[in-house]
Amino acid sequence: MLFNSYEFILAFLPISLAVFFFIVSRYGHEPGIVWLVSASLFFYGWWNPIYLVLIVCSMLFNFAVGKILARHHTNGASKHGKALLAFGISANLGVLGYFKYANFFVSNFNYIAGASFQLESIVLPLAISFFTFQQITYLVDAYKGITKEYKFSHYALFVTFFPQLIAGPIVHHGEMLPQFMTKKLRLTLDNISVGMTIFFIGLFKKVVLADGVAVYASPVFGKAAEGETLTFFEAWGGALAYTMQLYFDFSGYSDMAIGVARLFGIVLPLNFNSPYKATSIAEFWRRWHITLSRFLRDYVYIPLGGNKKGQIRRYSNLLTTMLIGGLWHGAGWTFVIWGGLHGMYLVINHGWQKMRKILNIKIGRASLMFKVVAWAITFVSVVIGWVFFRASDLGAAIAILEGMSGLNGIAIPNAIAVQLGGFQSMLNDLGVGFYLGGGEQFLYTYLWVIGLLIVALFMPNTQEIMRNFSPSFDAVESNANTSTQTVPVFGRLLTWSPTRTWGVIIAVVAGFGLLSLSSVSEFLYFQF
Repeated sequence: MLFNSYEFILAFLPISLAVFFFIVSRYGHEPGIVWLVSASLFFYGWWNPIYLVLIVCSMLFNFAVGKILARHHTNGASKHGKALLAFGISANLGVLGYFKYANFFVSNFNYIAGASFQLESIVLPLAISFFTFQQITYLVDAYKGITKEYKFSHYALFVTFFPQLIAGPIVHHGEMLPQFMTKKLRLTLDNISVGMTIFFIGLFKKVVLADGVAVYASPVFGKAAEGETLTFFEAWGGALAYTMQLYFDFSGYSDMAIGVARLFGIVLPLNFNSPYKATSIAEFWRRWHITLSRFLRDYVYIPLGGNKKGQIRRYSNLLTTMLIGGLWHGAGWTFVIWGGLHGMYLVINHGWQKMRKILNIKIGRASLMFKVVAWAITFVSVVIGWVFFRASDLGAAIAILEGMSGLNGIAIPNAIAVQLGGFQSMLNDLGVGFYLGGGEQFLYTYLWVIGLLIVALFMPNTQEIMRNFSPSFDAVESNANTSTQTVPVFGRLLTWSPTRTWGVIIAVVAGFGLLSLSSVSEFLYFQF
């Protein structure tokens, strides 16, 4: 069941919400939690009921291991606790590895060794990466004595709570469960208005903006997969269109997850904070998929030694962490290369910061030119990475990059060239070619890209729009030295309040979103 479907919006969500608060008001929190777990499992099993066997078995295993780990912590038996923690994490990663990576490793082994091993078709269970990582955080927290959970219903809700089950955010036990146990948990007009506003803004981003620009990305990547030659503007148009599609798709999902949770009175952690405003790759990763970045930092980078064992080791840890992050996103060399690229980006970024300190290079806050250049380098680097992220294979990615580099020539539609008047001959002298047809596709591609980029860079994001109503578990932070800033006038005008004017605006936004549901599409992060 998708957030962007009539079944979810008009049936599942209102029924699960109404029944939950009825049960809580009449019978208390515990029966309400049991109901919400049942509703969440129904939500998860909507795609394929067989998935329920895996997630329930996974919860039973991790709950049992977590209880034992908490007991070992209480008794001070750290040696046995550490071994049990290693076993629990290994078991989780083993299951994830089998379902997600077995075919990948077998196919690569066959290629290298000339073997012909074959596995039965393995169907990737929905959200296995997310609920696996979330349960690993629970085991580590239990080992450290940070959290203890003795009721399976509570633990099951922590894992399965449907607003964040499929694509995050990856939450810690202590961030969510205490909120469900508060006596203030009741249906309120504030939560309904704030939650629905955030949800419908997210729906609009997904079905109007992300799906709207997707039609200009998919054909280009399809041509690359078929081995067709792409010219400069065609390749850049497809890459930039996908860059915008992924941004508004994931931003939309993150908003919808936060909005749905808020209807239940639950505040989720921030998972997306205008990453294209970043003027460094480090800042980008502080803003993109924030809870995954936190997980990789806390459970991969720091255990590897972080920055405590010298610069070379630090760079090695960064690269290793990002390679793992790339492989987490998908079992393919394109994802490995994407992770490796971002690892190298971070190494270069930290090396540059180190060199600035050594050479005492100071860049004033007013250095607009430096900020523009830093943003451009960061953005182009991210776009190049997204090419590998989206391409069906390495050949397709290379075909896109060849076009973006100009190796296949630069050409624009003749219909566009005619409108340039005297500039047409100048372009011809510079080696720009012209071709018949495709003028409308060219025009709309770049109009979409430019329009959405302006929104991403200069308009307030949902958290900023709702900043007076604590929209997320974390405070929204924006440093003028490390990112572009929302245009002040837009920030003032687009600050939400429960007024009639805003009610009309959100009603229009919701209307556009609902009317666009005729062509339902999955969120891009569902495949991970």
